[in-house]
Amino acid sequence: MKDLSKINKVLINVDMVNGFVNIGAMHDKYINHIIPKQISLMEEFDREEQKLNIIVKDTHKENCMEFNRYPVHCVENTEESELVDELKKFENENSICFKKNSTSTIYAEGFLELIDNLKNLQEVIIVGCCTDICILNLAIPLRNYFDQKDRNIEIIIYKDCVETYDAPNHSRNEYTEMAYKLMTQAGIKII
Repeated sequence: MKDLSKINKVLINVDMVNGFVNIGAMHDKYINHIIPKQISLMEEFDREEQKLNIIVKDTHKENCMEFNRYPVHCVENTEESELVDELKKFENENSICFKKNSTSTIYAEGFLELIDNLKNLQEVIIVGCCTDICILNLAIPLRNYFDQKDRNIEIIIYKDCVETYDAPNHSRNEYTEMAYKLMTQAGIKII
């Protein structure tokens, strides 16, 4: 385990699970194209002492309230809730993993406690899916949390490392652009 007192940058990889990338009611295989760039970033964060990989996995209880709005997906202890094979090697002693039962990582058990314990944190990079749902619902509340705590921490989204799905009534390009605009307005850097 890395020494948390030395960490000044975190990479939060959100929901790169089978249920959004490979199988199930909410998957979109197009999301696979961001994996190679994520691997490069995660390798860097894995080997450098002052950087930390945080992995977030959508993991729902069978009767999750979210299923009132979205199809059943990523149920706990199923293949859908597992990290995609290409990223599993990063579930190691150099990373911290959270499971979430909502669209926002902020509410994952222990997440904010970890953030509070990273006293030297200067930068948060967020990657993963879906840009307009789980990425947006982490980035903006986290920006607000840092403001509330008077912490000057930059939040960055790498465009080539986030993606969302395409479906009827959900245009990938339209929803991505809306998410970028909202995050930019909130003071999040989009690169």
